[in-house]
Order: sequence, then C-alpha cells, then structure tokens
Amino acid sequence: MKIEVWSDYVCPFCYIGKRELENALNKTGFKDQVEVVFKGYQLSPESKDTSDESMYEVVAKKYGTTVEQAKIQSQGIIARAKELGLDYDYDHLKPANTFKAHRLAKYAATKGLGAEMSERLLRAYFVEAKEIGLTDTLVELAAEVGIERKDAEEILANGSFADDVLRDIQEAAQIGVRGVPFFVLNGKYAISGAQPNEVFEKAIQQVAEEENLRPTLKMMGQDGQGICTDDHCDF
Repeated sequence: MKIEVWSDYVCPFCYIGKRELENALNKTGFKDQVEVVFKGYQLSPESKDTSDESMYEVVAKKYGTTVEQAKIQSQGIIARAKELGLDYDYDHLKPANTFKAHRLAKYAATKGLGAEMSERLLRAYFVEAKEIGLTDTLVELAAEVGIERKDAEEILANGSFADDVLRDIQEAAQIGVRGVPFFVLNGKYAISGAQPNEVFEKAIQQVAEEENLRPTLKMMGQDGQGICTDDHCDF
C-alpha cells in the first residue's frame, strides 16, 4: 500500500494528520506494509525565511481580528494536538518560508531519511518553535537525523531538489488539492484534512482488503500560514 501525503511544515493540522495516520496504521496492523511518501506543498510561498511577527499577529492580520482573539481561536488546535501527545508552542511560533525545508526533506528521502526529516521539521517548528526557514537551523536539524552537515549546507546553498518540490506542488494543483494535509491511498482514495483516527482506519482497511493484505502486527486497542479551519489549512 502506498500513501502520498501533501503537507507543509507550518501547517498545524499537517502534524496532527500525520499522527492520526500513524496511529491508524499501528491500530490496523498495516504499518510495515505501507509506504508513506511525503509531498511538498507551500501555504504561504511569499513568506520570508524569518519574521519578527508572531503567529498570532499573522492570524489576526489575515482574519481582521485582534491578537487576543487569535490566541483564543488557536486553543482548539493546541488542545487537539495535545490529545495526540504534541505540545504546540504557539506563543513562540513565527511565520517561515518552507521551500528550503521541503528541498532538504527531498534530499533526506534519497538517503532513506525522508520520514525522519519530516518528523523532525514538524516537531522543531510546532513543539520547539524553531525558525525552520533559516539555513543554520535546517543544517542542525539535518545533522540530528543523520545527514552530514556539509551535505545539507551544499544542498541548501545550490538550490538542489527545487524542481522536485515544484513538481509536487504542480501535481497537487492538477488533482485538485486546495488545502493540506491531503492523503492519497494507492492513487485512488483521498482523505482531505486531519480527519479523526477512525476515518484513516476505515480507508486503510478498505485498501488492504482490495489488495488482499493481512495485518502483520497485533492490532492495538482503542485506548492504546495559510488559512486553518477545523481540520486543515488552505490558501
């Protein structure tokens, strides 16, 4: 089974959706039979690498509201993330351009470290409030997942893998993706947004039945800058 995931590293629901998918794969027992491929997407390609604005200020400006109201509106996202073991540090988040991060993740994938790099980038941004638009930050994160610093520095300096990221973005447009996260299972079943765990489980089991796949692990018990709405971020 192949699951393609379009996401952006500054999309709060992308990290939540990633966890929901991972939990569903564990619960259904198909974790070891699924290839998860992360696809690049940019919610705010016009963003600078770093900014003095807080995320609350950015949200307030976008919606024409106050910073205090933006803080209140963010509580639901923070609470849902916490239910999945993700402690979002919204108070220190700053907007960032993610194009370099996506390029680095593409390189990491060629080294068999794509999943590790994507997880590290999401955690760095939402949990640790790191500035993932900055080259120095990206080099540090790459080194943490096993990529040589000099290789990361070279990739980020020479523009490598830019075409790969742009192809992902173009493909998303062609199949009608208007918000992330966006999941495609075996090229024919789509899940839009960070849906509840049960939605992912049902879709995985349906594809597994069609492909005559059987669980390889014991199933776990049930207790075991774009615009963000209820479960996704879009333009």
